[in-house]
Formats: sequence, structure tokens, C-alpha cells
Amino acid sequence: MSSNSVIFLSLNGIPVEKPLDPALVYFQRDPQGAWYPSRGNHLYEIDHVCVEIHDALAAKIFGSIKAYHDFLPTSPEFIATAGMNSESPVSKDLFAQSLKKLPDQNPANQALYLYDCRKLVSSVQECSKEVMQLQGEFYQTLNLEELFFPPVQEEDGLRYITSPIVTKLFALLGFLYIRLHSLLDYATKLSIEVENLKSVFDNYPRLASKNSLFSDRKKVSWNGKAGTLFEKCPFITEIETIRNHLIHDGLLDDLPKAYRVISNGSCVEKYVLFPDRGEEGRFEAFKNRSLFYGKEDKINLRLPAVTSEFQVRLLKTLELIKQSLDENEA
Repeated sequence: MSSNSVIFLSLNGIPVEKPLDPALVYFQRDPQGAWYPSRGNHLYEIDHVCVEIHDALAAKIFGSIKAYHDFLPTSPEFIATAGMNSESPVSKDLFAQSLKKLPDQNPANQALYLYDCRKLVSSVQECSKEVMQLQGEFYQTLNLEELFFPPVQEEDGLRYITSPIVTKLFALLGFLYIRLHSLLDYATKLSIEVENLKSVFDNYPRLASKNSLFSDRKKVSWNGKAGTLFEKCPFITEIETIRNHLIHDGLLDDLPKAYRVISNGSCVEKYVLFPDRGEEGRFEAFKNRSLFYGKEDKINLRLPAVTSEFQVRLLKTLELIKQSLDENEA
């Protein structure tokens, strides 16, 4: 492969100069250095709906978007940044003292509450970007980095490799699933908040969704709705199962490893295996054992489909949130 050629990352870990099959997903590097899939990426649609929710929240909390814009020229900057942004060099005590100096008026309390709500939206936006970045780095590592160093001549056949680069592969994969579950929490918080939006601002109100998690989704009116993140289905159960195992029980393999298929002296495939799951999305278990690999599930071949379906469900969930704000406004 020429050093000046355009490189496409493939799902089987072997980079190519051009897509070999239009039906398959390939990753191409964008001008900023990130790797994005050739199809199934809904990041821009998610960001667009989030921007609409930002504005809808402002209109709802202030009474109209004009009232919010009229407030902005006289709004102290710390209201929007202190306690949320590293660019604000304000301590908790200074923040509390500054609030006491503000005039006793609703707009300041409305703005404080609005920015707290908007932080929930921003968390969805940024976490969605993290998931796609982690996925891109996973395939960059699988395709372009030497899984074992120094490279050695290998006989034809199948062999596994464990190395610092393989450790990195599993770290990227594990963190990606953890951040998918974070989005379940964030979407729950935002949904609960929108359905319990504050309307009295005699003081700085506490978020209705404070301390809420995905397990609190029963408080949301569209809990269980098909096609959303709140649908009870094997797909969402799989996300929960993998996240909970990684956080509470340990690794996905007691010896994390990547596999290489060698043919005619060259590597023709690399893959990572995922534990077997049953029809409900949970690990197939026998007493203390829950990491069986009888189905030989190559996660690298289906990961883009996982992230794409999650994005579609997130998008539908966000659209319901936006719709709820619009209906309440009407």
C-alpha cells in the first residue's frame, strides 16, 4: 500500500486503498483526523435535534426565545459558566457569594436553571461524539497498529496475540460500551427534566432529574416506547449487561486477546471475540461462568451496526423530548 494513498479501515482489520464491497462499512479519515464510518453515522442529526432542544428549553423557561435573547446582554457571564466550565475561575464559595449580590429577580434564576438543563443536552452531544471517536480509534488500532512487536514471520493458520496494543483495543471497546450506557443515563435525566420543567423561579431551583439514572426511566411517559432507548429489548439489555460486567465483575476475557488469520504468509483477517449472549441480550451463564465463546461473535464485524442502532434510538428519543417541549409551549 502506497504511503501517499488514501486508506480505508475495514471491519476485518485489514486496511484497503478503496472499498471492496459497497455493502460493507469502511472507515475514512476526516480532515480533523477522526475516523468515521462510510454509512450509518447519525451524529449530525443528533446534534441538530440537540440544538433545537437548547432553543426550545430557552423559549419554554423564559416564556419566549425573544425574552431569553433580551436577557443575554445584561446577564453576568458566571451564570452560564461557573460550576460547569473550566474557563470560569470561580470557586463554589465565590459562586454562592456572587448569587447573593444579584438583584432578587426571576431572570437570573431562570437563566441558572436553563443552563443546568442545557448541560444535560450538552452531555448527550459530547458523549455521542466520544462514542464515535472511540469507535474510530478502535478500528484505527485494529487496522494500522502492530498488534505484536517486533513483527515476526508467521506460519499459515490462526493464532491469538496479547500485547499492550491488544490491551488498548479492549480498553477502547470497553469504554465505548460504558459511554453508551452513560447516554442511557443522560437521556433519562433529560426526559425526566423536560416532563417536570420548573415554572416558578422565586429562587434557584434544583433539577427534578438530579440523581436520576437509567433505572428511573419508569418516570418518563414514553418509557417502553418502541424504537427509543427506553424500549425493553435485547439490544438495550446487551448494553446494560456489558457495562455492568465491566464496571462490577471484571474483564470480558480473563486473557484479552486479538486473533490473526495468516494465509500465504500474510495476515488476511484480525478480530476480537465477544462473549455469547442469549435471546434476551444477557450473557449465557452457568453458575460462576458467564464468558462463553461458542458462537464466535466477532465484535469488530458488528460494532458499527451497534453504534448506528443506538444513534437511531437516541435520535428518536431526542425527537420525543423536543416534541414534548413544543406541545407544552403550544
